[in-house]
Amino acid sequence: MFRTTIQVETHGEGEIVNLTPRIAQAVAESGVREGLATVFVAGSTAAVTTIEYEPGVLSDLRRALSVIAPADIPYAHDAAWGDGNGRSHVRAAIVGPSLSVPVIEGRLACGTWQQVVLLELDVRSSRERTVYVTVLG
Repeated sequence: MFRTTIQVETHGEGEIVNLTPRIAQAVAESGVREGLATVFVAGSTAAVTTIEYEPGVLSDLRRALSVIAPADIPYAHDAAWGDGNGRSHVRAAIVGPSLSVPVIEGRLACGTWQQVVLLELDVRSSRERTVYVTVLG
C-alpha cells in the first residue's frame, strides 16, 4: 500500500481542479502495476468525481448542481448555523467525497477524455483542501 496527500488551495464555490496529473504521479511513485487508486477529499463541502475537463461540460456541471441544490432556497443547516453553506453540504453529499480508479500496467485506467477532479462547493472565498490518495496493488 502507498498513501500520499495532495494539498489544493481553492478560490471559491464552483472551482473545479484537475487532480489527474498529481494522482498519476502518486501511482508512479507507488510502484504498483496492477491495483486500485482511491481518492478521498477531507471535508463535507467538497467532492471528487470524473469528468471531461473541458470548459463547456464544466459549466454544465456547475449549472446542474445549482439546479439540484439552488442558492435561493432556505436550508435548515443555514438556519441552525448561519454560515450560508447548506447548499454546499447538499451538493457535496450528492457527488461524494471519494472514488476509485483501476491501475493497469502502472497507469490510471481513465478514458481518453476522463479526468479526476476536485469540486470546491463551499461558499467561502478560499479553502485549503486535503486529498488523500491511496494506491493498493
